Amino acid sequence: MPDIALHRPHQLGLKRAREIAWKWAEDAEAKFGMECTVEEGDDEDVVHFTRSGVNGTLLVRSDAFELAAKLSFLLGAFQKTIEGEIEKNLDGLLAAEHKRAKAPAAAKKAARKKT
Repeated sequence: MPDIALHRPHQLGLKRAREIAWKWAEDAEAKFGMECTVEEGDDEDVVHFTRSGVNGTLLVRSDAFELAAKLSFLLGAFQKTIEGEIEKNLDGLLAAEHKRAKAPAAAKKAARKKT
């Protein structure tokens, strides 16, 4: 059983979800020294991430992200902190995407009001 398990539904589709997952992986590599690899599939991708004391996967689907991570005994003491950072990073990327997606719709609505 994973020490950290997150499920984040979305409505991005696989193409955009991939882009967000790759950004998440880049951030994890830069901020936390993770080594990330991506296996692309037809229906889902799998991002494998690892570093000393942590290993896991991020499943990337057209309608959800599923993250599972296993922590070493030593890092287990910091589980809540690590989980909080993972949530903050992934949720931040999803919030930015949601905001980006809403911006064109709001611009179109404002343009219609002007005419």
